[in-house]
Amino acid sequence: MLQLPDSPPCMKTLVSVDESYQLCRHLTAKYAKTFYLATLLMSKAKRQHIWAIYAWCRRTDELVDGPVATMTTPETLDIWELQLESIFAGRPVDSFDVALVDTLHQNPMDIQPFRDMIDGQRMDLYRSRYQTFNELYLYCYRVAGTVGLMSTAVMGVETSQNSTPWNQNKQPYIPTEEAIALGIASQLTNILRDVGEDARRGRIYIPQEDLARFNYTEQDLLKGVVDERWRALMRFQIARTRQFYAKAEKGISHLSADARLPVWAALMHYSRILKVIERNDYDVFNQRAYVPKLQKLGTLPVAWLRAQVL
Repeated sequence: MLQLPDSPPCMKTLVSVDESYQLCRHLTAKYAKTFYLATLLMSKAKRQHIWAIYAWCRRTDELVDGPVATMTTPETLDIWELQLESIFAGRPVDSFDVALVDTLHQNPMDIQPFRDMIDGQRMDLYRSRYQTFNELYLYCYRVAGTVGLMSTAVMGVETSQNSTPWNQNKQPYIPTEEAIALGIASQLTNILRDVGEDARRGRIYIPQEDLARFNYTEQDLLKGVVDERWRALMRFQIARTRQFYAKAEKGISHLSADARLPVWAALMHYSRILKVIERNDYDVFNQRAYVPKLQKLGTLPVAWLRAQVL
């Protein structure tokens, strides 16, 4: 029976809640610059909770994509899941966990999306190809759609529309599918931006059926061939990704008022990566698509307006 490894006595003293949130903040700022900028538009409490969630997700991802990935085994992820259960039981195992325990105390949520994310990392241990988009969708849901579910619990939903006497017994709409769609869109954007980097690690996330549809081979991708077949394939992938962004947009008005601006900002910032890919003539092998900070800041007025009227 698997058990969490005992920590040495010197490791059992954990940091305070405030210190733990600062650890999570630094990690978010370091690895998710666009996302971090969006969190700064939230209230202090909400941004800290989002940092705690992101830090757990990032550390989970690092198990299969980070510096120690070569040493990660299925048992590693089993132990990580045991640590997750400990967190949900209110028993932090390490200093990052302290903030997540506090977040869960103030924002009760289901453990299943967290388990699903670990299952997504398990997929990365044994899969480097996806035959169909349905298979890829499951992966994207597990590693990113789940983040939408976790975050919605912190964001909160709009309830003022139920304040009238005839609506008092009506349950507020919870934009679950839209939250998942935003996670899917973000992950698909990551996949398109990182095609070259993933290929160098032996991974191809673009579905095999899509490669075949445009007569573009796996060997072409591994060689970084950019021709009309590749451009047509990428236009197809980008169009599909934008459909998920469009679905996600429809759920933002259902979030609590103080959460709409940061979500709009994050969505607009991240979807702009697709425009950069297009501007780079779809060459994701030799150019990394990124949005300059000034352009990100330039979208804020539009994001603010959308948060008020949409």
